[in-house]
Amino acid sequence: MQPIILTKPQIRQFLLTYHHLTDDTAMMNNNQIIDYVHKVGCIQFDPLEVAGRNADLVIQSRCLTYKKGDLESFLYQDRYLFDVWDKNMSISSVEDWPYFSRFRVKHFLWCEKHHETVQQITEYLSHHEFASSSDFSLEEKVDWHYGPQRLAKAALECMCYAGLAIVHHKKGSRRYYGLSERYISKELIYMDDPNKSEEDYYKWAVLRRINSVGMLWNRQSDAWLGTAVSGGLKGPQRNSAFAGLLADDKIIEIQVEDMKYPLYIAKDNLELLNSVLSNPIANKSARFIAPLDNMLWDRKLIAQLFDFEYKWEVYTPAVERKYGYYVLPVLYNDGFIGRIEMETDKKSHTLIVKGFWWEKNIKPLAKYRSSIMKSLNKFAKYNRCENITLRCEI
Repeated sequence: MQPIILTKPQIRQFLLTYHHLTDDTAMMNNNQIIDYVHKVGCIQFDPLEVAGRNADLVIQSRCLTYKKGDLESFLYQDRYLFDVWDKNMSISSVEDWPYFSRFRVKHFLWCEKHHETVQQITEYLSHHEFASSSDFSLEEKVDWHYGPQRLAKAALECMCYAGLAIVHHKKGSRRYYGLSERYISKELIYMDDPNKSEEDYYKWAVLRRINSVGMLWNRQSDAWLGTAVSGGLKGPQRNSAFAGLLADDKIIEIQVEDMKYPLYIAKDNLELLNSVLSNPIANKSARFIAPLDNMLWDRKLIAQLFDFEYKWEVYTPAVERKYGYYVLPVLYNDGFIGRIEMETDKKSHTLIVKGFWWEKNIKPLAKYRSSIMKSLNKFAKYNRCENITLRCEI
């Protein structure tokens, strides 16, 4: 199929529609969350909570009924979703369990090396519904992927990575684990890896990432985080996978005016693209976008498409921050109009707006302010707050 030629505004409209970030495509209820996670493959989990964790923030910008913490019922009660290493720590559909076989095999080797420890933990979990690392007096320090770690913590994490255990639930940043065979169906646990070869895996991983963002180019970026760890997908393998997907007619090349590199879209999303091109979006509701939102995974791509440069400054020293600690982009119509920093006073159930910065090319019009205030009221309800305090001018 010949490449499709599009403009940047057309790409922006497609991405916003694809991600349910428009007035017409917003999710009307929480039941649609499962379908969204399945469509994009995963949403990134980060434990920092200021006005909700990243996963909560991703969903609140798309779903009208969502409240902070609602994801936990899908994760730890209904088990439609599960915690998995994908784009770093992520939340994925349980239907994707078999596709992570290659990642699990690598961690079986560690479990075998520490067989006695794994056996001890397994025995404990066979008599208890869940456990955390503090339930075990395994104090020996061992090498782990983020540095020396207590044997108990490393073993539980590795059992989870190997598929022997799953995250049963979380309390704050602490994870509690249970045996996977109790919570994941035998059909999924014992299903063969759907990717029969490394080539199949690489093509699956690339297509998954394209669908995670909605439209993506073949350039190194944070959009590919986790793929090398999970299955060895690096530059050469990624190039080969793109070529294979094009040959298989699974993806379509998009040439974008004024952009050097082409983008790619899953052929399955061509119908949606054509619909967007025929029916431009109406999007008059301001939305506060998560710092690790799927649409923002490739920051260089967002800079080119939206003329918006965003850096999450939580790991930037305070004196070097341009904006603030936990700042969210503000979306309106098909562009970003500003940035907002909020936090929650849990004792008084108050949403505090600490700062607001208009984009340099945006005039702070009354229609923007009105939409932002309406969205703040919605955000406060999502955040289970009863009051809003403004410490800055909007």
